[in-house]
Amino acid sequence: MEIKMVDLGRQLHPIRSEIDFAISSVLEKGDFIQGTPVREFEKNLSKWIGTKHVITCANGTDALQLAFMALGLKPGDEVLVPTFTYVATAEVIALLGLSPILVDVDSQTFNIDIETASNLVTSKTKAVVPVHLYGQCANMEQIIKFAESHNLHVVEDTAQAIGAEVKFSDGSTRKAGTIGHIGTTSFFPSKNLGCFGDGGAIFTNDDNLAARLKMIANHGQRIKYHHDVVGVNSRLDTIQAAVLDLKLKHLNSYCEARQKAANYYDSALKHFEQINIPFRSSFSTHVFHQYTIKIDGQFSRDELKSYLAEQGIPSMIYYPLPLHEQKAYLEFLPGDMDYPISTSLCNSVLSLPMHTHLKIEEQDFIVQHIKSFFSK
Repeated sequence: MEIKMVDLGRQLHPIRSEIDFAISSVLEKGDFIQGTPVREFEKNLSKWIGTKHVITCANGTDALQLAFMALGLKPGDEVLVPTFTYVATAEVIALLGLSPILVDVDSQTFNIDIETASNLVTSKTKAVVPVHLYGQCANMEQIIKFAESHNLHVVEDTAQAIGAEVKFSDGSTRKAGTIGHIGTTSFFPSKNLGCFGDGGAIFTNDDNLAARLKMIANHGQRIKYHHDVVGVNSRLDTIQAAVLDLKLKHLNSYCEARQKAANYYDSALKHFEQINIPFRSSFSTHVFHQYTIKIDGQFSRDELKSYLAEQGIPSMIYYPLPLHEQKAYLEFLPGDMDYPISTSLCNSVLSLPMHTHLKIEEQDFIVQHIKSFFSK
């Protein structure tokens, strides 16, 4: 049995003829840069996600960089960011001359811990970045209140959670990426909404921010050859937009398929005393970009990973080293900060195969070998 961490081939097969037609249409027109499908995708994604503006760009990292450039932050300004995240979140902050202030995460959701963050706010703190890790949102109601109390910008990193919904105490719901001042996402092929290469997008309801984001992404120009600010060149290719627009029609079913697979994992693994299955919060749905278990400290996560690999079962560690232990970010550490939760997670988390076309017999095979490992 060949099991893949993410099986994009299975996802492609049912929509192959539609994909071929969409790509061939772009090829026929030769409309490769900023073609009509780009504008169509932005319009359709805006409607689907529930935000006024969607600005596409070249990748998710660019989306984050464009967000901070548009906010007009100055070198030395501080941005609160979780230490348990992919490096891109902090990388763009440092590249712009800002200071990423690393914050430990919540022990249940693995998202930024706001109580810890509140102790790190200074007169230089200008923004906070909630990363909606693995497909479940941070506590955005709490984060918005925190940000308002300190006059901070909120930039949501929703690269792993497009389609997840935040539930507010008044009964309302909003999709991930539409709650802060700016939301960003990635369309890397393995994402819940992925293209056939690189791609990204930015969300905002602020007209002025949207205009500035579009300008910065297009060499800092509103009018061709008239450059008002220093910008960058970050565009979503027309072919990728055509692919994404088609896959957007299936995104609800993709999320449901992942949730169904996660529920099956939950029921099969919840009785293992050595395993903590993913926490489900009351304030967010979970779209399971990753299905990540936590192995009890007295057992070896790494030995389990190796054993599964021997059986032909892939797994991944997201992430093996927190940002506060990365050489590139040591200079940004706020004093003698301790990060017990993130450090523990790096030694205990393991992501199992998860995708839209995962078969029950594959999950049974995975679970059986997990059981065999702990029975040794």
